[in-house]
Amino acid sequence: MTLRTYAGLGALMSFVALPGLAMAQEAAAAPAINSGDTAWMLISTALVLFMTIPGLALFYGGMVRAKNVLSVMMQCFAITGLISILWMVYGYSLAFDTTGMEKGVTNLNSFIGGLSKAFLSTLEHDAVTSATALFPESVFVTFQMTFAIITPALIVGAFAERMKFSAMLVFTGLWFTFVYAPIAHMVWSGDGGLMWDWGVLDFAGGTVVHINAGVAGLVAALVLGKRKGYPTTPMAPHNLGYTLVGAAMLWVGWFGFNAGSAAAANGTAGMAMLTTQIATAAAALGWMFAEWITHGKPSALGIASGVVAGLVAITPAAGTAGPMGALIIGLVSGVVCFFTATSLKRKLGYDDSLDAFGVHGIGGIVGALLTGVFAAPALGGFGTVTDIGAQLFIQFKGVAFTIVYTGIVTFVILKVLDVVMGLRVNEEEETVGLDLTLHNERGYNL
Repeated sequence: MTLRTYAGLGALMSFVALPGLAMAQEAAAAPAINSGDTAWMLISTALVLFMTIPGLALFYGGMVRAKNVLSVMMQCFAITGLISILWMVYGYSLAFDTTGMEKGVTNLNSFIGGLSKAFLSTLEHDAVTSATALFPESVFVTFQMTFAIITPALIVGAFAERMKFSAMLVFTGLWFTFVYAPIAHMVWSGDGGLMWDWGVLDFAGGTVVHINAGVAGLVAALVLGKRKGYPTTPMAPHNLGYTLVGAAMLWVGWFGFNAGSAAAANGTAGMAMLTTQIATAAAALGWMFAEWITHGKPSALGIASGVVAGLVAITPAAGTAGPMGALIIGLVSGVVCFFTATSLKRKLGYDDSLDAFGVHGIGGIVGALLTGVFAAPALGGFGTVTDIGAQLFIQFKGVAFTIVYTGIVTFVILKVLDVVMGLRVNEEEETVGLDLTLHNERGYNL
């Protein structure tokens, strides 16, 4: 062959190879799944689901009277099933569809996502969550699903022992759709989300989960009214062993809740785990000593409640607070939640059966506000806060918006359901107990 022929063949081969070369370079540039991050997120997802079933089911189940233990556990299991399906059908899309969102632009997409991800239609087998979260999007979908599950399950504690099972299911579906999904979108969906653009700091769900559920629980307790005989009739927990076991499961599971929210096996996850442990221990002791001083004796129910108060309060700050900040957040939340769940509840006279508002609502508010303080590097935090006063105002704005939005929408949902199907069991059913009258079973032996 002549030199000209070789040159022609070379040019032809280059022309044929160019598209394949470009595709190879593009594939090389695409972010790859990180096996370590994926393993940690799989574990975290399992831990958060473990918080609801069996953790919360046992925690709440031990605190109700024996005739209602199965009803509370049944509600936790039914909510787990219902929200899993709704999350797959449209919940994930409403919370995390970012179509039409733009930083600094407030429109409908700032409040709620669209339906482009409905039925998980855009989910790919090996696609990573994002350029910075290097684990499969399927894992992210499931991780966030477990958050969506536990949030309405927490509300159960406020209306325990008196809501119809059918009404609870319908309420849960509507509340998830019109309250949880929008709040999650506004806080966590990224640039263009209302509270994200405000700069609200919520690492793992102080507003999205705890203030949201706590306020909804208070509204539900007020709309349904007090349990028959409350507060004169003794309504002591039937099995505090269940409650302590449930609290222990929540404590362990919360490492997935908080440290998992780092979305990687990295230093932020490690610090979130440490601050979670410190704050929880401090809150447990804070509640215990406050009760000891006030009532003369510390109680098992008290220390279990203090554990949950600390877990709740550190949740929004876990990724930005340092150890000393976690210690203070824990102590403050333990003491404040103790007085809210005891003195304030008695004084105001509302029947929050298992203190969903007193622990989750108040603990979430305390944690969300103090996040604005202890995220500052000047106070040992790992956030980017340089003006504590300005960040406190932003945190307050986020808390206030969540309280007002959740309170109003929850009230409307409950009132409509009360007219359409009725919310509360009748007096005879409440007296006999929901286990037997609603489920034809007993959770105890006669």
